[in-house]
Parts: sequence; C-alpha cells; structure tokens
Amino acid sequence: MGCANSKCCAHYESSSSDGDVRNTGDTSIYNPLNDEVHDNLRHVLTESPIGCAIIPSHNYQLQYAFLTQRGYYPDSPDRENQDAFCIRTQLQGNPNLHFFGVFDGHGQFGAHCANFVRERLVEILANDPTLLDDPVKGYTSAFLAVNKELHDSDIDDSMSGTTAITVLVIGDTLYVANVGDSRAVLGVRRGNSGVVAEDLSSDQTPFRRDEYERVKLCGARVLSVDQVEGIKDPNIQAWGDEESDGGDPPRLWVQNGMYPGTAFTRSVGDLTAEKIGVIAEPEILKLHVTQDHLFFVVASDGVFEFLNSQAVVDMVVKFMDPRDACAAIAAESYKIWLDHENRTDDITIIIVHFKDLPPNAGNAAINGTRGVNTKPPLLANALKAPGNVMGFINLSKLCGVFYKIHQR
Repeated sequence: MGCANSKCCAHYESSSSDGDVRNTGDTSIYNPLNDEVHDNLRHVLTESPIGCAIIPSHNYQLQYAFLTQRGYYPDSPDRENQDAFCIRTQLQGNPNLHFFGVFDGHGQFGAHCANFVRERLVEILANDPTLLDDPVKGYTSAFLAVNKELHDSDIDDSMSGTTAITVLVIGDTLYVANVGDSRAVLGVRRGNSGVVAEDLSSDQTPFRRDEYERVKLCGARVLSVDQVEGIKDPNIQAWGDEESDGGDPPRLWVQNGMYPGTAFTRSVGDLTAEKIGVIAEPEILKLHVTQDHLFFVVASDGVFEFLNSQAVVDMVVKFMDPRDACAAIAAESYKIWLDHENRTDDITIIIVHFKDLPPNAGNAAINGTRGVNTKPPLLANALKAPGNVMGFINLSKLCGVFYKIHQR
C-alpha cells in the first residue's frame, strides 16, 4: 500500500556476477488494456531459461523464474519502477546457501532506497562469517545494518524507504525475513484439498493488532485518510481487515502533522516514520522443506493488493512452467488493479519450485533457532512444514530479456 502519496513506478537492472540476478532499467510500459499483453509476457519469458540448481547437501533441485514490471500510470508514462529484486545463488561460495529478495520502494526516492537495500543487504549477508552459526541473528543484524547505512547514505530517506521480503535458503531450511507488506507464500500438497497456500510472512500493517499497539506506544496516530480529512470519525479505531477495507487503510501519522502516512509498520529507511515506530527489524520464520512442499512465491504488494495468497498459489499450480505462471499472475494483477483504479502498482514476482525432494526431506535436525518467530501473527496455524534450498544458474546476461515487455 505504501505511503499516502501515490507511488512512483519502477525500473530494473540486470546484474553482473555468476549466480547474481537483479532487475535493471526497463522503460517499457505494460498496458493491461491491451488484450495481447499476457501472450506477450509469456512469449518474452519463455525465450529465457528457467533458473535451476542442484542442492548437493540434500540432493534435490530448485527451479525458479522471475518477472518484474513497471506499473501503469496513464498520466505519468515515464514514472520510474520502484520495485527491485535480487537472486544470489551460492552465497559465500556455498552451493547450499541462496538468497531471494523482493524490495518495494515508496516515496520520492523509493527506487533509490529499494536498489540500495537490494545491493547492500545481500552483501552484508555474504560477508558475515558467522551467518551459518546463527542465521536468525545474522539476518536480523543485516537488516538493521542496511537500515543504518541507508540513513547515512546520500539518499534522502526522510520520507522514502522500501519494504523487503526475503528468503535465505540454507540446506533443507528456509529462513524467511519480512519487513513491510510484501509477502512470501508456500504451496503445500494437502491430500484431497489439493494445493493450499501457507503464508510464510505476515503483512506488517496497522490492521494487525500487535503492530497497531506497538506503533501507538511509539507516539503514532493511526487513522485512515478519510479520518484525517474529517470524513469519518477519528475516534473509531477499527478498520475491518485488509481484504474488505484495503481501499482506505489505516495509516501512521505524527501527532501534529499530516505525514508520513505510511500504511505499513515496518520498513527500511523512512527516517521520519521511524520516530513513530516504523522499524527495520524483520520478523523471521524458519521452515524445513518436505515432500509436500511444491513451491514458494515471493512477491511485492502489487500482486497481493487484490489477489489473496490462495489465488496466487492456484495460478502457479495451473502452469508447469514457472515463467508462464509469472506472466499469468502479472497479467491478472494488472487487470484487477484496473477494475478498481485507473492505474496499477509495480509488480515483482519470484517463483521457486522444489524438485526431486528425497522421501526423508525435512527430517534433518538444524541448529540456530534462537529468536526465530515460528508463529508470525495472523498465520492461522504454526507452519510445521520444512524449509528450502535455492538453485544456481548464470542468468546475468539474460536478465534484460525478462523485462523487454513492450506494448503493441
């Protein structure tokens, strides 16, 4: 949902080194009103290979695809894409250690913030010699460190920042770290129920009672735009849920001002909002992977603003090729955005399939669980299922192909 001001649109870059895939500067516009756009997306994606890797420690494979696309702003066709992503396989030169992340920038300098965090977060993790000794501690420290680095950088993050949803794969275990309202979702085989969605993260917004109470204690006013403008009673501190009341969500404001207006309660950057409780400390979920786990999706709220987790999982299941699934989810997201508004948000999706999992997957013991949030608020049940491992392929020279999605 971002800040109260409308979000700038995105831009992407491809990366350079082996095992390192990042988005880079595409300036094309995806027009969802074009009936041929979904076929165009599929055509572009299928021209590029699926990322894949063998995980030597547990003898299984990962197959992944990704898509990132600037939003549709008819009144501002040159607006920059503020989403960013990073896939770094073989982190620290370890074939069993991999990183996937999506960063959704907001504010005037949101793209700069997202790109900065994309670059620095994975570098901090890559250079942490104690990461495998205590992944939760290392992960948390990396988020806090990159937040400080952003504050100290030349980027003006006083009213700009980024959310971050990231997955660190260590052997047969996933560590999912979340700051903000992007999301990670697991597709789980569940008997006669088919494939069900299990959230690996919980959106950090004032809709969550725990987050609401935390930011209130830090001095934030929590009001929707209608409440701030006097259209609705500001004393009624209840807003339903994100699915029913997402059009005018509760936002954070300083006591005597009409800013910053963030609809999330955690982010990296956002120096002004930090003073009223918007923090960069991630919630971390640890998960062991099992044979019942088919894939996971990491995506920005451009996807989840109008599509719920189960709808996204259902769309992935329909396609054998994750590139087709990325294209279908992007196209559907844009269309639903335009059903509600005259523009769309930026969209970034990473889909990772688990392949050839051995029968005993998920049974291995693992250390370093101190401080792990195994039951993120709002998850219906604690996730008892296992974690994940990431693959490797050098897609750096092919990244640009993913983004050359032109309007016909």
